[in-house]
Amino acid sequence: MREGSLEAPVRHPVPWQDPEFYDEEKLDAELRRVFDICHGCRRCFNLCDSFPRLFDLIDDSSSGELDSVNSADFKPVADACTLCDLCFMTKCPYVPPHEFNLDFPHLMLRHRAIEAKQGKVPFAARQLTETDRNGKFAAPVAGLANWATGTGNGLTRPLMEKTAGVDRKADLPKYHGKTFTLRARQQVPTVNPQAPAHGRKAVLYATCFVNYNNPDIGTAARAVLAHNGVETEVVYPTCCGMPQLEHGNIARVAENASKVAGELKPWIDKGYDVIALVPSCALMLKFEWPLLVPEDEDVKRLSAATYDTAEYLVDIARKEGLADGLKPLDGGVTVHIACHARAQNMGQKAAELLRLIPDTQIAVVERCSGHGGSWGMMKDNFDVALKVGKPVARQAAKAGSRYVASECPLAGMHILQGMERLGGDTPVPETAPHPIELFARAYGLAG
Repeated sequence: MREGSLEAPVRHPVPWQDPEFYDEEKLDAELRRVFDICHGCRRCFNLCDSFPRLFDLIDDSSSGELDSVNSADFKPVADACTLCDLCFMTKCPYVPPHEFNLDFPHLMLRHRAIEAKQGKVPFAARQLTETDRNGKFAAPVAGLANWATGTGNGLTRPLMEKTAGVDRKADLPKYHGKTFTLRARQQVPTVNPQAPAHGRKAVLYATCFVNYNNPDIGTAARAVLAHNGVETEVVYPTCCGMPQLEHGNIARVAENASKVAGELKPWIDKGYDVIALVPSCALMLKFEWPLLVPEDEDVKRLSAATYDTAEYLVDIARKEGLADGLKPLDGGVTVHIACHARAQNMGQKAAELLRLIPDTQIAVVERCSGHGGSWGMMKDNFDVALKVGKPVARQAAKAGSRYVASECPLAGMHILQGMERLGGDTPVPETAPHPIELFARAYGLAG
């Protein structure tokens, strides 16, 4: 190993099927080993709230060292981890191949997996992770569901807060009665035969969020790809499992991985690329699934074939060139680079994509929004999440762009709430679109 651990990070498979993985004494020993290293380093102090909680816990102990901290007090540290992977990918100098072999997010995942195995994940929290089921139930009554989940509803939101722990002030995603998979069957865009990239083929993995909560992301992506000569199909076997991963249900995630990989295999065999429409799902397909089911060859092939949405369009721009027709977006764009996009180690692809729009000012914000999947909407975390994301909201407000965009739809909503809390004279946009929606608008393919 070279001095300073300059090699690229190497991530080891998660041994979740090994009985020792669930041994509480061995977990505690590993937590103490890793926490002691983190305490001596403190390079991650400004990422998620896990590290401030850990450092305060140690600093406030009787000895000021880890030896006087009770193991029972480790839980808030683990609970604050959003599994964004940024400490592993961008900050920690001790990740493998360094001899310290430190993987903080997967250690927190192990802590949650043990809690899940012991039945300590609350019933309501488990129900919130059932995104497919919830979407199927809500779509036929989308109007009623959106009324019930609106922050202005003084009847249902306090009840949700009490029973499910969802903060009444947190904006929640809306549901659509017409899912993306249904729209895709009814409206097939015409592929542009004159586009430089004509001949490419891609299958869009719809994701639960795009399918049930924001079909416009999928419609925009498909329209832009068709205009650029790409033949597309839409497939959505089931959720990627990120919501279950957040609560340590690794077996469920592995089951979903094998199912989705099996259904996408025929498309990969026919030469189709795979595009995951939001970065959390792209991260799962590319990186997390192969670490959970390393023996599954279909998952390995899917990982190699998967692109993030912006990544794929930038690849076209570099290799074949984009189709003509892009027009400026008046007022400029502030684009937030989502943590799960950063963890894919592919660069600022959303910013690269938007810079392809002519004569349009692009401002970039690259730090955590504070939302962290479902973490930031919970009552115990919402105010902390806004505090973590305050620098992002402040940068977005200072930029004063007409559009505020984020690759992560939940992060986008959270940023707008943060901007509203700041006050001031900067108008807060009504929505925070995905960059592909703005790209479609620049092409005149969306309103």
